[in-house]
Amino acid sequence: MNAAPITTSLREIDDLPSPRGLPLLGNLHQLPPATHHLTLERWAAELGTPYAFRFGTTPVTVWNDIELSHAVMRERPHRYRRYAPIENILQEFGCNGLFSIEGAAWEPQRRLVMQALSIPHIKAFYPTLAAITERLRRRWEAAAREGRVVDMTDDLKRFTVDVTSALAFGEDPNTLENERVLIQEQLAMLLPMLMARVNAPFAYWHYVRFPRDRKFDEAMIDVHRHIRELMARARARMREEAAAEACATPLGDTAHAPRNLLEAMLALRDAPDSGITDDEVAANVLTMLVAGEETTATSIAWALLFLGSDDALQARVAASARGVLGDSAVCPSYGAMRELDLCEAVCTEASRLHPVAPYLSFEPLEEVRLQGVRLPAGTKMFMLNRPAMTDPNNYADPEHYDPDRWLHDHRHESASERGAHEPRAYLQFGAGPRVCPGRHLAAVQMRLVVSMLTANFTARLATNPADIREICTFTAVPSEMPMRLALR
Repeated sequence: MNAAPITTSLREIDDLPSPRGLPLLGNLHQLPPATHHLTLERWAAELGTPYAFRFGTTPVTVWNDIELSHAVMRERPHRYRRYAPIENILQEFGCNGLFSIEGAAWEPQRRLVMQALSIPHIKAFYPTLAAITERLRRRWEAAAREGRVVDMTDDLKRFTVDVTSALAFGEDPNTLENERVLIQEQLAMLLPMLMARVNAPFAYWHYVRFPRDRKFDEAMIDVHRHIRELMARARARMREEAAAEACATPLGDTAHAPRNLLEAMLALRDAPDSGITDDEVAANVLTMLVAGEETTATSIAWALLFLGSDDALQARVAASARGVLGDSAVCPSYGAMRELDLCEAVCTEASRLHPVAPYLSFEPLEEVRLQGVRLPAGTKMFMLNRPAMTDPNNYADPEHYDPDRWLHDHRHESASERGAHEPRAYLQFGAGPRVCPGRHLAAVQMRLVVSMLTANFTARLATNPADIREICTFTAVPSEMPMRLALR
């Protein structure tokens, strides 16, 4: 990837096309945080890639190349790292966990997370997943009977917080049945503040705190208090169970087997010479809570944009779901859940057109030469995702919403029958060694929620679909997703 023919003249970053900016500000005034991702995509269409823009005086290169994206992600964490300001700011938040941590520190943490989110663990956890889905169904049934408009994005975030907490920490906050759960409101503040500070021209919060910053600081104090209480309760349970096991088997092996991610992290942290601190455990707890809430909920919410405005599609998904669920309100087993391919496909296709991660950001750890451009170590790199996912060379009729393109039978048709379909262009879970460890859990939640919704309710958007906009709060979320539900 670094090799370039001797006869090829290298371009420098300043040689790349760039949008016109202002002295000192660069292009900051053209990049409103909520819609900056759309501006980056527009510049890519106008200027081609790679191009460069400036955060103040800092150049940022922008790329749109599937193979390059895969190559960069394969070479993490040895040659590339995630955009450094993200890790720096999350470190200040006490949230520098598996998502953002760099270097050798991520490997032992990833092993723990991968074990907690493995297919056998998710399969064993399935009854709890189904119970939380039933709780969501009851919430929606009450709204349908009362004729209330449902804020679907908020309800889906409640669902994913409950799932993540129960799976990873052994405690279910039940935000779906408790209308005011402070932890959920506080978690919702983190990603927007991360986006605001990553895009700030300088670290103003080191010198002055505005009201929004003070409110956020207070929320994070409460969140970290909640996490330390989680950790203390988990340690107490582990001690009690270890003591009970010791009494039951005085001559045997009394090592307590961790039952969830938090217990596994605490067992590793408390082992002699572990080199892991309570702060690092807490950072991963917070990372799991935020990641579990935002990305999966948003993927399902975008699918509702299409389901709620297409009666024929919704009827088809409902029939498919009811065929699997039978008389059950919620998918009754893990085995049956695996038959709900269409329910996952509607979410996958929605996030192809409305990517939850509109771009990925990296920096090289050493000088690299990419596509004839010399990038010094530390150069900011944004890798756009949507252009490749809406390229007719990668997907047939790319502007058309077509969940069938992701179904098993369709994917195995000949290229002439189905047209272009390049799965490598879909990078919503990343790629390489640091591919998202929660992708299977996300798929299970998509299948459960979409099947439950369509099998039990008819859902209609309570607003004009054209009024629903993408808002980038680190992830690209819908500006709203209000729906009216009716019982089937």
